Amino acid sequence: MSERLAFFGSPEFAVPTLRALHAAGHDIALVVTQPDRPAGRGGRLQPPPVKTAALELGLAVMQPATMRDEGFRTTLREAGVDAGVVAAYGKLLPQAVLDLPRRGFVNVHASLLPRWRGASPIAAAILAGDPVTGVSIMEMVLEMDAGPVISQVEEPIRPDDTTGTLEARIAGLGAQELVRVLPDWLAGQLQATPQDERLVTTCGLLRKEDGHLRASMTAQEAERAVRAYDPWPGAFVLFEGQPLRIWRGEVLAGEARAAEAGALRVIGGEPAVRFAEGWLALREVQRPGGRRIAGRAFVAGLRGQLPAGVGLA
Repeated sequence: MSERLAFFGSPEFAVPTLRALHAAGHDIALVVTQPDRPAGRGGRLQPPPVKTAALELGLAVMQPATMRDEGFRTTLREAGVDAGVVAAYGKLLPQAVLDLPRRGFVNVHASLLPRWRGASPIAAAILAGDPVTGVSIMEMVLEMDAGPVISQVEEPIRPDDTTGTLEARIAGLGAQELVRVLPDWLAGQLQATPQDERLVTTCGLLRKEDGHLRASMTAQEAERAVRAYDPWPGAFVLFEGQPLRIWRGEVLAGEARAAEAGALRVIGGEPAVRFAEGWLALREVQRPGGRRIAGRAFVAGLRGQLPAGVGLA
């Protein structure tokens, strides 16, 4: 294939797309990813997963601190790329960068646009109780995730899906679909369809404090939040003033006992928290500095002596 590509991506989600493009024989002239960041207790610099994969494939890598970096723009311009491919790069691309490739940019977005434009579409779909989500291959414009859609593939959301499990499947789907449609798009044989602005929903960046479960939630909403915030930021309640992470929960159907939101009880041998409507059994929890344990083991470790309630947001 003669078309030269620039690939923009950073986290693990983007790695299958990069590898699929390389395996399909595309000429990847440049891989652009985020700078190395400190991570872990020691604060050692860690490369983005895309950088690690790109170096394994023998590809040239750039890590500009800003898209305004003139050296980066010059390198991209001189690379003579026909198109750019973006998969969860992590920064907005200015128009001056979008205009550099001859055919522009395409993006692998983890939702069925125009539903869930924004930075956390997988978590948003789980939080909302959507039965299905998917991946969209779209042309990029200056407005975030607003470009016309080239193709889409649906993926059911399973009752036990977390953001982590669903993201892994969508990453694979996106890689397959991009490789399938990219040659025809590059050849001008595929026309993208504008999004219906009346159907747009949006989602923002997740914050650490989003994981604090709220008293206004129903038990069903709290259960979805536990799955949506796994692996990050992790759903939690305050237990004796400290965050108690909840990694698995189940709505107690038919549990009718009345209590205020935040009440904590042992029901069926497991800890259960009352929400605005219904009870959520805590099937797997984690105290600060501890390991994940079953809810029953948590109760046993406290000899069944639980406080009357937990702290909700």
